[in-house]
Amino acid sequence: MAVTVLIPTPLRPFVGGRDAVELEGGSVGELLDRLTGEHAALKPHLFATDGRLRSFVNVYVNDRDIRQLAQRETPVKAGDTVSIIPSIAGGTAVDVGAQHAAPGLPKLSHEEILRYSRHLILPDVGVEGQQKLKAARVLLVGAGGLGSPAALYLAAAGVGTLGLVDFDVVDKTNLQRQILHGTSTVGVSKLESATARIHDLNPNVRVETFETRLTSDNALDIIREFDIVADGTDNFPTRYLVNDACVLLDKPNVYGSIFRFEGQASVFHAKRGPCYRCLYSEPPPPGLVPSCAEGGVLGVLPGIIGSIQAMETIKLILGAGQPLIGRLVLFDALKLEFRELKLEKDPDCPVCGSHPTVTELIDYQAFCGIGAEPSYDGAEITAAELRDEWQRNPDLLLIDVREPHEHEIAHIDGAVLIPLGELPDRLGELDGHREIVTHCHHGARSLKALEILKAAGFSKVRSLRGGIDAWAVNVDPSLPRY
Repeated sequence: MAVTVLIPTPLRPFVGGRDAVELEGGSVGELLDRLTGEHAALKPHLFATDGRLRSFVNVYVNDRDIRQLAQRETPVKAGDTVSIIPSIAGGTAVDVGAQHAAPGLPKLSHEEILRYSRHLILPDVGVEGQQKLKAARVLLVGAGGLGSPAALYLAAAGVGTLGLVDFDVVDKTNLQRQILHGTSTVGVSKLESATARIHDLNPNVRVETFETRLTSDNALDIIREFDIVADGTDNFPTRYLVNDACVLLDKPNVYGSIFRFEGQASVFHAKRGPCYRCLYSEPPPPGLVPSCAEGGVLGVLPGIIGSIQAMETIKLILGAGQPLIGRLVLFDALKLEFRELKLEKDPDCPVCGSHPTVTELIDYQAFCGIGAEPSYDGAEITAAELRDEWQRNPDLLLIDVREPHEHEIAHIDGAVLIPLGELPDRLGELDGHREIVTHCHHGARSLKALEILKAAGFSKVRSLRGGIDAWAVNVDPSLPRY
């Protein structure tokens, strides 16, 4: 009987699309060596060049965190389950509830008593609990996929003040999952759209909007005025920024993240448990983890994870139940399966550890390696340039590095489909003397393909800037955009 190694969604393309692999081995190190030996393209995603497991990848044995142990030497036996958990683009009473329990809580109007009647008859809520909700101030970072259900349920529950941070406008591609918005608000500020929807749902809720990008310069001033932060961000710089600001200000951080058919949720509160940096001390390199625009997301998934964030926020306000502090919930929509992993506080955490080195907010773009990517000057070609050059040189090879299901949506006639995860194993199919142009959806994956080809000795390689989306806009409007 072998050991089952569970493969997360972002890494499945490198193991033939499988979600689990059965391997023989007596330790975690043996299993990982065998796994990357059989699937060479997976190795750089798990190990740094010096052979160490990457800091943004965690390994669990039977749901047990082994980071505090000698991970490679951790023994395993037949029937065990080893989980690879990369970063993926939220009991007892807590202080937030207690601080509103003093006399002076806002009274409920007759209309509010009727509106919240199903709450009031719950023993763990009651009149005082509903008053705590009315007095609470919750900040939602992002009014998108996760922020939409969280905002709607928090407003419906009677949270008195909701703060919203966002700087985007509603796009038609948002409507598949961002239920705060509708067709009539396409092109409108997300904050304007969200405020109107929240007030229609519950006019008793005060909405405070911050139409700005959350940065190191404004995060502390914004977050300081709220009791709890619900993080609905979709990028790593903002996620680490929110975490560090919450640690510095002693605010609970209700975390959620999504990717394709999987989601994660937890509550990070450094006063009582680990923070996000205890889970992932460093972010993955830029471009390694696809965004929803590149990787896709099931529309209902953020509804599930965002609702969990709303539920955890309400529990914190009420001081009811056992919040997800020190626990990470993993949700697999395809299996309809929830798993829970225990999280340990890292004593050496640079933000919440015993000797913190991060005592003020830093440059999170630089911390996440954004702006430090390789220079691609001269390595990219525009859609119009590609059209003209292809007409002059029909022998030019255009490689589509998207996934087959994306190719079915739209494709450029004459392009050769080689998904990015398969590219390292299919280099022998390519003629190094031909001009090669790689393309994907928007251009991020094709730059990764360019790096792979360059490293393998292909010299005449460029990437289509803006991907097939730019081709549809500038060259072939008959192609559907997605």
